[in-house]
Amino acid sequence: MSRLRHGRPLLPAIIPVALALGLLVVAPASAQSPSGSNPTEQAVSEQQLLDELAKIQGQITIPDRQAATLQQPQGRDFRAFHEGVLPWIGGIAVLGMLLLLALFYLIRGRVRTQAPETGVKLLRFNALERLIHWTTATAFIVLAITGLNFIFGKRLLIPLIGADAFSSWSQWAKYAHDFFSWAFILGIAIMLVIWLWGNLPDRYDAHWLKVGGGFFDKSNRTHPPAARFNAGQKLIFWSVVLGGAALSVSGIFMLFPFWFADVNGMQLAQTIHGTIGVLMIAVIIGHIYIGTLGMEGAYEAMGSGTVDLSWAREHHSAWAEKQKAETGAPPPRPVTTPAQ
Repeated sequence: MSRLRHGRPLLPAIIPVALALGLLVVAPASAQSPSGSNPTEQAVSEQQLLDELAKIQGQITIPDRQAATLQQPQGRDFRAFHEGVLPWIGGIAVLGMLLLLALFYLIRGRVRTQAPETGVKLLRFNALERLIHWTTATAFIVLAITGLNFIFGKRLLIPLIGADAFSSWSQWAKYAHDFFSWAFILGIAIMLVIWLWGNLPDRYDAHWLKVGGGFFDKSNRTHPPAARFNAGQKLIFWSVVLGGAALSVSGIFMLFPFWFADVNGMQLAQTIHGTIGVLMIAVIIGHIYIGTLGMEGAYEAMGSGTVDLSWAREHHSAWAEKQKAETGAPPPRPVTTPAQ
């Protein structure tokens, strides 16, 4: 057997060295995988953090504490709604209304006044009422166009005008949306005050709704009695007032972000604002149709403010008789038929 100097055996000296080298090799592997499993499986996952804390936050040094929120489940739900569900709601509501009105016009045609004009004019809307109506209507049209841009703009306009032009347009659209919103809010409030009494339910509404206001009678002979506002106009009025109130409140939340609500509240405000907005656009499209193409003589009521007595008797007979009695309007002029 080989020996070291001074006659000592070699094997006892080698054994400690070999054990030390073996520990150096085996120890790191044991520390990394003591049971042969993946150590990352024991780490806390993103979903566990979301389930436990309802959001994932980081550390920031800027004053805006909202920026510390990195992820939250409600944000994902909101993004899915805004990018997926809301465009479908808006498309079905707006395009569906346009399609229905086009079919209705092709099948029913324009609602025309049967009796000839009498030449007797009744004041239907005074100057203040017309001013409020057109101011609110103009504001709503601007809000509708700029609001639809937020939903459909990047899908429809970027392929047509490019990203740079779309960015500039969207910036100015946001300014216009914010500015005209105040005129809309004020207009809704004033309309509620001046037209509330006339839009309360009365004894004519049920019958008007039962016969559909006479719109489905192609002979133009069904004209249910109505006061100053019929049941259909009352439905439009309350849709505008209640929908406008919802748009106003949610819009104010968005104009002053995080003043009244946290991130979840802001997302809820945007969800309400977008949904009510597209539904109101569909309602107003129907209102515009009736007031222009759909009914003869309807535009004059809000244009000049007066309507002919024949028109008033056919569409608002109770109001026409009341106005005639109060104003002492002369009887209709006889209509002469030219000789053949």
